[in-house]
Amino acid sequence: MATSNSLSSKLQNRLYLLPALRLVWQSGAKLTIARIALLILQGVLPLIAIYLSKLVVDTIAANLNSVNQEAAFRQVLLLLILAGVVTIIINFCSALTEIVETAQAEKVTNYMQSILHVKSTEVDLECYENPQYYDIQQRAQEEAPYRPTEILNRLTQVGQNGISLVAIVGLLLSLHWSLASILLIASLPAVVVRLKYAKMLHRWQHQWTPVERQADYLDWLLTEDTYAKEIRLFDLGNLFRQRFNAIQEKLYHSKMRLVKKRSFAYFLAQGSSGVALLVTYGLIINQTIQGSLQLGDLVLYHQAFQRGRNALKFLLVGLSGLYEDNLFLANVYEFLEFKPKIVTPQNPKPLPQKMEAGIVFHQVSFNYPNTNRQAIKEINLTIKPGETIALVGENGSGKTTLVKLLCRLYEPKVGRITLDGIDLREFATNDLRRQISVIFQDYAQYNLSAQENIGLGNLDLLTTPEKIKRAARHSGADSVIRNLPQGYDTILGKLFDQGEELSIGQWQKVALARAFLRDSQVIILDEPTSAMDPQAEYEVFQKFRQLIKHQAAVLISHRLSTVRMADCIYVMAQGEIVESGTHEKLMQLGGTYAHLFETQAQNYQ
Repeated sequence: MATSNSLSSKLQNRLYLLPALRLVWQSGAKLTIARIALLILQGVLPLIAIYLSKLVVDTIAANLNSVNQEAAFRQVLLLLILAGVVTIIINFCSALTEIVETAQAEKVTNYMQSILHVKSTEVDLECYENPQYYDIQQRAQEEAPYRPTEILNRLTQVGQNGISLVAIVGLLLSLHWSLASILLIASLPAVVVRLKYAKMLHRWQHQWTPVERQADYLDWLLTEDTYAKEIRLFDLGNLFRQRFNAIQEKLYHSKMRLVKKRSFAYFLAQGSSGVALLVTYGLIINQTIQGSLQLGDLVLYHQAFQRGRNALKFLLVGLSGLYEDNLFLANVYEFLEFKPKIVTPQNPKPLPQKMEAGIVFHQVSFNYPNTNRQAIKEINLTIKPGETIALVGENGSGKTTLVKLLCRLYEPKVGRITLDGIDLREFATNDLRRQISVIFQDYAQYNLSAQENIGLGNLDLLTTPEKIKRAARHSGADSVIRNLPQGYDTILGKLFDQGEELSIGQWQKVALARAFLRDSQVIILDEPTSAMDPQAEYEVFQKFRQLIKHQAAVLISHRLSTVRMADCIYVMAQGEIVESGTHEKLMQLGGTYAHLFETQAQNYQ
């Protein structure tokens, strides 16, 4: 996985302005065009307003002793009306800009979240074994919703102030060349400070992301329902709150040290700018007193310098902000750089519509990322069409890992898995997975309607109530659902209004129905009835035998009474198959399986 510091540094040195603008354009082209048009208007209109103010002052000054004061008033009134029209247009553009900015921000946020969701579902399962992945993901989630819009806002700011500045610098140069120079020099210290501390803040974020994730984890423990019962029973609330507060305090002090240094540096930079401003005002006032400037010119240059100072300040702040945005946008692209290793080949082979030889594991070995311990070692086994095999063994013996490899959630490190003699890697991944129905022991509990909970097993049948109910009858979930307030339309779980919580065993029946709904060639049940009572388990497996007449089936269970029906039982220990055969054969062998079976049987005597 590409998570090294060298990759991070390389990404930070790239320019993301054009890619970011492309994302903004893709999220809403019409809104982007509207922003550009408003940008031009808002850059030009203030200059027109300043010039009209000069004309008003000059007209008043020229006609103070005029005989025809009525004509002079009409002239001034016309200018004031024009100034009023310009002010109304400026205010209208400001209101329109707020609407456009808000609409575009929402569009960009939704678009970026969609991109992150796509990437999150593409990455390999092994990413979730790596803490660095979570750091990168969190930084991307923090920056993606608003950074592209921020870049557009900065560019708008730069463009708008750039237009104003060009015109204003021309005015100031006509008075004295030094004014434009003072304007530039006075603004540079603040920019230098901003650039320096933008990099420091970015470095701080990278350094403290793992700590922030610890705080987020504790917050999740304290606020979600997953561990609510245990936290109350063992009185863990105070402990977790204290740890959360300690981490937040550490983060607070660290960030405040950085902010205080930045604020003091800004104070010094702004002080130098203030001195330059006073010097410039002195020059303009001196020119007016000496008669080189008219009163209207004094107003014009005073406002021009004020606006020019603000325009240059915001221009440079915008440019330094773009540098900052570019740094932080690297966090998003660092996440988007993840490339899945489990991919569909360019020319995938068609999946057999009906398996003939079945699925074969050939000397398959595998270890999870960031560990040298082998989860499975040199596994050889066959799953034929219409055959049921069972995997038994202690926790950690490799049973579920085999299933993950079969579903291509991971790739074997050594060996290969074939379907009718063709390596699974040669098929389109989605086509292969469509032919596998699976319920894992940590099955999902969706806070959706009962119908959707089952229908998610086959999206083509999501709105087909008859087939969903049939799958529910096979798993035993139908009788549970029919007793709910709105039947199959009842929301399951307590996360939303009018939701109904189920027992663990009832949830398991719903998950089983989801697996039964899929029209697949292979069905895999990983501890499928662990939460059911013996009677419910017996009924499920009686139906299961009828359901899998033409399917290959894999059962994983600690209850050996449920695997007796299997055509072949594989006993696993420490990642290896240590015994295999039918129930009768393994009992005669008198090995690990026989010992485990007899031990469990004693508990029922």
